[in-house]
Amino acid sequence: MRTRASLTLATLAVIFSSTTESLAQSPSSAASGPIAQLKTAPRAPTAAASGESSTVAKINNWTLGLATGLPEGSFLRFGAELARHLNEPDELRILPIVTPGAVDNVRDLLYLKGVDIAFTNADVLEYFKTEEKIPNIEKRVNYISEMYLGDIHLLVRPEINSLKDLEGKKVSFHSPGSGAAISGPVIFRKLGIKVEGVFVNNAIALEQMKTGELMGLVNPGGKPQDLFNKFKNDSGFKFLSIPFDKFDQYYVPTVFTEKDYPGYIKPGETVESIAVPVVLAVYNWPKESDRFRRVERFINHYFDRMEGLHKPPYDSKWRAINLAAKVPGWTRYWVAEEKLKLMAAAKATASRPLDLHLARQQVTRAAPEDATEQERLFREFLEWIKKQRKQ
Repeated sequence: MRTRASLTLATLAVIFSSTTESLAQSPSSAASGPIAQLKTAPRAPTAAASGESSTVAKINNWTLGLATGLPEGSFLRFGAELARHLNEPDELRILPIVTPGAVDNVRDLLYLKGVDIAFTNADVLEYFKTEEKIPNIEKRVNYISEMYLGDIHLLVRPEINSLKDLEGKKVSFHSPGSGAAISGPVIFRKLGIKVEGVFVNNAIALEQMKTGELMGLVNPGGKPQDLFNKFKNDSGFKFLSIPFDKFDQYYVPTVFTEKDYPGYIKPGETVESIAVPVVLAVYNWPKESDRFRRVERFINHYFDRMEGLHKPPYDSKWRAINLAAKVPGWTRYWVAEEKLKLMAAAKATASRPLDLHLARQQVTRAAPEDATEQERLFREFLEWIKKQRKQ
């Protein structure tokens, strides 16, 4: 690009120098000079003009955007796994998008074209309600399901031995727009400790902790975090405990052990902390919109195929996700609520004794005078019942 720009400037300079004198003598001659003779580069033909409208429609038909997070965080990893498991040619295509994190993801749901679903933290919605005061935020942004727990990591330098030691010290709350940018200040406010909060990408913050420029950092995310385990802890950094009794409905207790962070915690020791639930959020698209049908299909695929995410090579945290769990302060998207009711009804039906005679009657009504189709429907029904009873 730089070479091309240089050549263009050089060409224009030659043209300009060779025509300046004549233009000065005869202004009217400018219209017929070399600059006027420069032609606009031809535009590439569009897909529609090339007869590819059907291909464009096919590719875009069931595609939706998923706002995740930064490469070193767990949002992007879970987004990639979700896409890998649910993506299917011509049926559904999820595009995980790298973003600053939990806070910006909610903004993207509200304002950015092409973003339909997003990962965020449960406490972020309260921030938009009380701090930014976005009108009707709880009606515009709903949730599909609770996800895994985002464990709050408070990493400090070796000379910091207690939360009180951080009073007046610099602590990083990750990048603006991340979950830490919300959870970090909330945590220290509830603990009654005043720190000097700064906003630095945590990968950079780790390096600044080495020099003593920062005393600590806060990072919410599913344990274990690659951010820490891929960092060579030569400086003796350690995790501080955060007492759970200071926190409200958005948080739950958690612990870190040597199995999670062998470079930071000694065998047999534990570090108590808190965690904030991660939420799979969605924009409340109206039923008549084109985006609605895409989100509806995603929800059906996500709920129906959750069991497949419980197996390798997917993260073991998928197994802990309860699709029916409620998230305090949030409203479940009505499509997800209806899907849960249908699944519960199907499970109840499958648990009742199977009446084969009644099943035969039903398939006969569905395909009268077609014995082959009746048999196919009957066997399909038996397979469905078998699958439901395994769940």
